[in-house]
Amino acid sequence: MVAFSNLALTALASYVAAHPGEKHDPQQIKRELIARDYAAQVGARSLASCSGSVSAQALKARSIKRRANAVKNIRQTRGIQAPARKDKRELADLQAWEKVNHNMTGTYDYNMFTSLEDVFSGNTSCILAPEVTDGPYYVVGEKMRSNVKEAQYSDGVDLFLEVQYIDVNTCEPIPSVAVDIWNCNATGVYSGISTNGNYADGGYNSTYLRGIQLTDADGVASFETIFPGHYSGRAVHTHLLAHTNAQVMPNGTISVWNAPVSHIGQLFWPDDLRAEVEETYPYNTNTVALTTNDEDMWSVLQADASYDPFPQYVYLGDSIEDGLFAWIQIGINGSADYSEDEYYGVAAYIDAEGGHSTGNSVGPGGNGTGPGGNGTFPSGIPSGSLSSAPSASTSA
Repeated sequence: MVAFSNLALTALASYVAAHPGEKHDPQQIKRELIARDYAAQVGARSLASCSGSVSAQALKARSIKRRANAVKNIRQTRGIQAPARKDKRELADLQAWEKVNHNMTGTYDYNMFTSLEDVFSGNTSCILAPEVTDGPYYVVGEKMRSNVKEAQYSDGVDLFLEVQYIDVNTCEPIPSVAVDIWNCNATGVYSGISTNGNYADGGYNSTYLRGIQLTDADGVASFETIFPGHYSGRAVHTHLLAHTNAQVMPNGTISVWNAPVSHIGQLFWPDDLRAEVEETYPYNTNTVALTTNDEDMWSVLQADASYDPFPQYVYLGDSIEDGLFAWIQIGINGSADYSEDEYYGVAAYIDAEGGHSTGNSVGPGGNGTGPGGNGTFPSGIPSGSLSSAPSASTSA
């Protein structure tokens, strides 16, 4: 059960005004936290019943090998010769899962006597993800790509992120899940939207640090992005949203209109890691006040004992500026559909003509009346015309 401190309740109340485009009732959020915490516990028990199966253990072995090879290949491609950093820091923040040391760098090297499982496995065999708001900045129709960085507005500490979806009922991987990823840039600005408090250059036509992919046979989608910056009222986080039964269109894009929403989530990052990143340029030019993990209302939700919202990670070299490789395994109900959830909403969409606002806001009391704002196909758009590859002239 979630324990609500005065600090947490204050954060809930202040968040209503702090995050542009999103509306929340603090008391309803409190009820959501309790209900979803209970759901997380039920799902965790389901995971425990299958995580020791032969197929689950084989999946774990493949995952460990894949992550180790990914780090090796990235280091070779980038010409990183220095050994990965050897420090292991104790995380002393208040959130229960943040007390777990997710920095696996101290045990990572190429020594044949080091167990790869000590480095590249997760804290648990599977991790249950409660569903949380996708925020007011979700855009449908993004480019199908693994590298979501672009020439502009994507400077920062490189982050290679592997996300793996597991069915909580079977511990089997879930293939062909359409996974959207997005986060703000190093100075706290999102692409793809234009609203009070967040004016992206290019507005609805901008696409930097956004992308979508289908998971492979092991339930994995891998992205190259940057470590996110911060903005008012929120701790540093990365957005994930998963659809099942998405369609691959003839033009090679992925259509998620009317597809079931199987997961809405946010990944958080340890405060000490965030502090180290923000000492570098251009993060250190951001003058907006920081919100810590303990002050962020959705971090309270995701830090239930049944779910670890902090990815595991290793430094790729001896400096944070060499980049990070991170991974997280997320357990979901593969047959669930959260498309009718009041915290799911589409803020904008991209078609062959560029980006368009739906006029939608997220949360109780928000404006969900815009076309396509609830994830259904907007009227007036011919089927199959949505494009996740707007012309270069319209990209930020």
